[in-house]
Amino acid sequence: MKILLDVNLSPSWAAFLVHAGVQAVHWTSVGSPAAPDRELMAWAREHGHVVFTNDLDFSALLALTRDSGPSVLQVRTQDLLPAAIGAVVLRVLRDHGAALEAGAILTVHESGSRVRILPLGSGPDSA
Repeated sequence: MKILLDVNLSPSWAAFLVHAGVQAVHWTSVGSPAAPDRELMAWAREHGHVVFTNDLDFSALLALTRDSGPSVLQVRTQDLLPAAIGAVVLRVLRDHGAALEAGAILTVHESGSRVRILPLGSGPDSA
């Protein structure tokens, strides 16, 4: 699995994930920090990356477009640094990797995680 880190996350995530054996790149190393979210999403889709973010806009874009990708790993915690939530992120990548490969939004928060299969609006939770 390949991960594209959103500009809002620390570049230290790339080193953390690579050290754990996950291919990862921070958006600032492949695109402009001022680029619109749609450009980041298009790059991720074209290059087969999961978008890793804490920004709800990426899920909103998927909901509006009903696209089937790219997958989004969204963290909703106070402390966003690898030292605080790195182990949790690695666990959910391992546990839900197949869903992310197929097309999903995976939200991680203090009390657990939730997976929604893409495209949004096509499954049982779309009503």
